[in-house]
Amino acid sequence: MAGQLHIGTCSWKYPSWEGLVYESSKPDNFLQEYAKHYKSVEIDQWFWSLFGIDKVVLPKAGVIEEYARSVPDDFRFVIKAPNSLSLTHLYKSHTGGDLVANPHFLSPELYTTFLDSLSTIHPQIGAINLQFEYLNKLKMPSPQSFFEQFVNFVNTIDTAIPLCIEIRNPNFLTEKYFKVLAGSKVGHTFCQGYYMPDIRELHTKHGHLLRGTSIIRLLGPDRQGIEKVTGKKWDKIVAPKDEEIPGIASLVRKMVDQSGMDVYLNVNNHYEGSAPATIEKLLQYL
Repeated sequence: MAGQLHIGTCSWKYPSWEGLVYESSKPDNFLQEYAKHYKSVEIDQWFWSLFGIDKVVLPKAGVIEEYARSVPDDFRFVIKAPNSLSLTHLYKSHTGGDLVANPHFLSPELYTTFLDSLSTIHPQIGAINLQFEYLNKLKMPSPQSFFEQFVNFVNTIDTAIPLCIEIRNPNFLTEKYFKVLAGSKVGHTFCQGYYMPDIRELHTKHGHLLRGTSIIRLLGPDRQGIEKVTGKKWDKIVAPKDEEIPGIASLVRKMVDQSGMDVYLNVNNHYEGSAPATIEKLLQYL
């Protein structure tokens, strides 16, 4: 049985999308107008949440209620979980330069509190993305140590809302990693860009172990470089990826139609220069 494909962008409040998504550069409600064009979007604004040992910032009820009012019932949010859950250590800027362990790392209690804060939009959450930073040996002694901590976390939390994890260390993306995900009924977040392996090659090696839900994020290889080229005006493609887009579309169709997975395909402006323009290209192949 085929799964479902949800296509959207990474965030949505870009005045330079006037004429592509919005009728003007200052719509009354960006999200409401966005939802007339797409049925899914990634929310990353709650990712930056850890500002000290005891200072964790979580979503505010008023913002959640506004988002719920702005979209139809069949709209789906992909929400990036707070980094207070995924950082092994506090940022040095918050500790005076010392390496200080994050007491909230993979905390089931904090994850539960985070989910509770989103209760108004629970029916519209397609997936939660738990993004980890590059886990070097100083922060994580070994992949096995990470797997053990992650499995303990997953076995404790409510996973009724699909959870996917994003690893930024290619050395972790082994057969063992994908078997751990399969055993825990957790999805993988594929990242195209940021020095990560090509998602098509990664899926060829380990895709047979994937079940349920996956997120695909088209991020691009050089965030700062493309910002210089565009001046952060995201109205046209400046770094075309025409050689890989057909293959990515084919991969997505395989995951949805043959593997029966629910796939959330999120496109970033930094991938080619304009997420809406990239989506139009993808749709020609999808």
